[in-house]
Order: sequence, then C-alpha cells, then structure tokens
Amino acid sequence: MTIHMEDLLNSIMESFDRIDYIKAADIPNIDLYMDQVTTLMESRLRSSARYPQQDKILTKTMINNYTKNNLLPPPLKKKYSREHVMILIFIYYFKGFMSISDIQTVLQPITERYFKKSDGLTLEDIYEEVFSLEKDQVEVLKKDVMDKFTRAQKTFEDSEDAEEDQAFLRFFAFICMLSFDVYVKKLLIEKLLDACTQVGAGSAGKGRKTAPQKETEEERE
Repeated sequence: MTIHMEDLLNSIMESFDRIDYIKAADIPNIDLYMDQVTTLMESRLRSSARYPQQDKILTKTMINNYTKNNLLPPPLKKKYSREHVMILIFIYYFKGFMSISDIQTVLQPITERYFKKSDGLTLEDIYEEVFSLEKDQVEVLKKDVMDKFTRAQKTFEDSEDAEEDQAFLRFFAFICMLSFDVYVKKLLIEKLLDACTQVGAGSAGKGRKTAPQKETEEERE
C-alpha cells in the first residue's frame, strides 16, 4: 500500500476551503416549502459531504423526524421560516457526533427563548455570532493539522521495517493523533451537555429525555 502523504495533506488542506457556510443573508426572506428547504441545503452544503454523489444532506423524512423529536418547531401552513432553516443548519452540524437527545438538550433552550423573537437578541443574531466564531477557527485548525502531520512524519524513524511499512505507520500515527483530538473534544462536549441537563438550561431543559434517542433508519436515508 503506497500512501503519498504530501498529496494527502494537500487534499486535506483543500477540504478546509470547501467547508461551506450559509450566511443568514443567503437564506430567503420568504417562507419556504419543504422541497425548497432541502434544495437550499443541498446546494450550499453538498461540497462538504464525504461522498457528494451519495450522501443525503437533508431529506423530507429527516425534517419530519426533527419536528417529531422536538428539535424543530412545526412549520406554519407547511412553510418554513428563515429561523427554521437556521435551526436545521445547527442540527446538520451537530448530528455527526451528537444523539438526537443531546441535540435537543442544546437546541431546545435556543428555540424556546429566541425562535420568533423580534426584539432584543434574535435567533439570527445568535446564528451570525456563532458562525463568525467558527469561520475564524479555520486557519487555527489548518495549523493544528499541519503540526500533527509534521509530528507524525517524524515517528518510527528507527524502525527497521520496509519504507512502505514505515509510511503506513506514520499514516496510522497521523490518524491516531487526529482521533485523540476528536475523542477529547467529544468528552468535553458530553460533559457540557450533562451540565446543561443538570441545570435544566432554565425551564427549557426539563423536557429532555434521559435516554439517548437513536436516529431512525429513515433519518439516515
């Protein structure tokens, strides 16, 4: 197995540039039907999918399940507002590493306090603020990945294995370093979610189910 690590790193760096972001200004100011919502999400987030030709960004079944599980407020006359779309975008990013129950824990206080709020701090204000912070992190993440890659390339230098085997071991070391980073951050997120549950996030967290809810097969379609 031959691994061209420099090419791989270049591909990883390019993937950072393909991470798309739907600005609040890009979300239509009119209410949308479900088909229009899925089309919007597909057109803007497709490039970040692992398998762009196969992965489902958002389906009608997913939207219905989110509403059923109290992650998404119900539509008004089968139409979804700009705020619905913002909540769906949060769900899209969270669902890769959170259970339905955990997403409910973190989003329910937001929807209860800020959905359809017109005065003071709005859901759109929160959306823009949070995503501006995440965009600022891209360069930091690039540097972190580059540092891990450099460190991984210095491993197994004293190994007597064949050059191809050493290359794979360095590849494995790189994956392990990235995985440990994800593992630690996931633990931190879980602790934060547990703390959110304990304090109840005001009155909003009281409705959270204690047992983690699994995605249905229909949602993963």
